[in-house]
Amino acid sequence: MSAAAFFDLDRTLLRRSSALALAGSFRDRGLISRRQLAQAALWQLLFVLRGASHEAVRHAAEDGLVILRGFTPDKMRQLVAEAMEPILQPLLYAEPLQLVEQHRERGDCVYIVSATLQEIVQAIADELGFDGALGTQCEVLDGAYTGKAVRALHAENKAECVRELAASRGFDLAECTAYSDSHTDVPFLEAVGHPVVVNPDRKLRHIAAVRGWPVLEFRASAYPHARRRVPPPAWALLALAGAGLAARRRRGS
Repeated sequence: MSAAAFFDLDRTLLRRSSALALAGSFRDRGLISRRQLAQAALWQLLFVLRGASHEAVRHAAEDGLVILRGFTPDKMRQLVAEAMEPILQPLLYAEPLQLVEQHRERGDCVYIVSATLQEIVQAIADELGFDGALGTQCEVLDGAYTGKAVRALHAENKAECVRELAASRGFDLAECTAYSDSHTDVPFLEAVGHPVVVNPDRKLRHIAAVRGWPVLEFRASAYPHARRRVPPPAWALLALAGAGLAARRRRGS
């Protein structure tokens, strides 16, 4: 039997949330309003600072599928392709891409496994040369999204999809590796014989220490000279929100 390596996306391959990073592109396509773009910018700030719980981010991601109603998978793939160089590439860590090459040298297949929309995850996987991707699937009727999730890759669902893939492709899970940053991915990490913790949240760091799981810290940018294009309103809100948070912290200290 062969083996595979499974990489989480947000904070493992990318330094930020992929879906939230694309909020500006959604605005350009008329999928969200300026107000929703501002809300997405605030979510991005909370995500970066780990001020929002993963459960809250999960609910936000699932609720966010509603905005896709009437949009088509083909248009989503085009949107991600156009956003790859200016928005997503600057967010890529260098270290996991090096690990991908090491796994390939050992003959392992490599996959991205994420709660992000399947079309987004697959487009990133294709761009980076992965063998495939598993993501949240949104229902499609008459060629367009309905806004309802038919497979949400969170917690145990993520692990179950990995087990299903392993069974269909003949992977020996005991020889497989999984990388993730979140304690909500413990079932995903437990599904393989070689769990690796990356840039972990506090709870996952503790779990890793107790179980003796290796911990990696990713810092380097895969594209250090890339300049990320972010809509001005988003950065304006981030600056205001960041200043507000800092002021509240000062008052509370």
